[in-house]
Amino acid sequence: MNTLIDSALIESAMQKLEVASYEDLSIRQLVSLVNLFEKESGEEFIHFEIGVPGLPASQVGIDAQKEALDSGVASVYPALEGEPALKQAASKFIRSIIGAEVAPAHCIPTVGSMQGTFATLMAVSALDEKKDTILYIDPGFPVQKTQADVLGIRREAFDVYNYRAEKLAPKLEEYLSTGRIAAILYSNPNNPTWMCLTDDELRTIGEMANKYDAIVIEDLAYITMDFRKDVDPTTGLPTQVSVTPYTDNYVLLMSGSKIFSYAGERIAVTAISDKLFERKSEALKRRFGLPSFGNVFVHKLIYTLSSGVSHSAQMALARMMDQAAEGLYNYRDEVREYANRTERIREILTRHGFHIVYDKDVDEPVGNGFFFTIGYKDMKGGELLGNLLRCGVSGIVLTSTGADYEGIRACSSAIKPHHYDLLDQRLAMFEELVAGA
Repeated sequence: MNTLIDSALIESAMQKLEVASYEDLSIRQLVSLVNLFEKESGEEFIHFEIGVPGLPASQVGIDAQKEALDSGVASVYPALEGEPALKQAASKFIRSIIGAEVAPAHCIPTVGSMQGTFATLMAVSALDEKKDTILYIDPGFPVQKTQADVLGIRREAFDVYNYRAEKLAPKLEEYLSTGRIAAILYSNPNNPTWMCLTDDELRTIGEMANKYDAIVIEDLAYITMDFRKDVDPTTGLPTQVSVTPYTDNYVLLMSGSKIFSYAGERIAVTAISDKLFERKSEALKRRFGLPSFGNVFVHKLIYTLSSGVSHSAQMALARMMDQAAEGLYNYRDEVREYANRTERIREILTRHGFHIVYDKDVDEPVGNGFFFTIGYKDMKGGELLGNLLRCGVSGIVLTSTGADYEGIRACSSAIKPHHYDLLDQRLAMFEELVAGA
């Protein structure tokens, strides 16, 4: 059978990584594998596995960062709590795009949302000693669960696909009623499925969090990238539904990586609600020596994790957020390209017998965006990935994201114009491979 990669090479590489199955591969491990296969075969892969921005970084940010470096900031330690310009811009951005009020003092720069999530998990799990568990609304970003594991924090999860709309509240109560849930974590739009929680579902999450005193961690890495929704005609700005109208106990994770294509500078903001920032507990004081959530976050966690965030990267994000909030910079016009790519890729995949695994968003088709999910007949995710790798196509197994359904998470970010024909050829090879098995 004509394939690009021999199965023996795949097995040998897996052994070197000390990984027993495709389901156990982390995203970065899979990247290492694919890089090796490209080197060994001399053939270019279709890279569906990692969500690296495939667009140029925002020129608005680049210009601001250059100005900051030219002003001499590189020789000075940044303040732990962040540069005032970014804190003001983040607060304005949240007000303009989400409609929530978070004081600038409570908007904390972090080294990407990964650091923001890590510090948040540490803080929320120490807020109340009786609450020792994070509830993940899955499918989700696998590394956020790895963070809990690294920290030794107990976790629970459920696949939300079967619990949309009126089914969500009973499912949440099933977990929250135990009294052990410290926080609820989800992404919206969702990585990996691109499902988008509705305003009613976010109301449910907020009300249940209030009832059981849980913190809501809302990962907005893809904020406003549900391209089925248009801008607010009164402001000309994109909008994002959020849990913020329905609870005072929330943390927003806002990254510059995807909406501004600024992933390389590792810059984000963790916005902590005013009420939560000031919240005090004896459990925090015993654990960290300080009683208030915000002070623990900044002066214990950010301090010990990185001692702040690059000055110049902060100034880049500040300029981008400020201009977006003012309606002067329409970043959505740039990142809409991902939806265009996904639409073309899905057509090619469907033509070769693939299907979208998470195809519904309550009662409408899931939108085109940064991520999508694919399956092939009744093939298990690990088997599907193994066959695709042999044909020069990569992706991550859906079960690694907490999905109940079999398939692959795919990302359109790395697709270039010549890849559409190449994908067509690779999928024809795949069909021949599985037909001859």
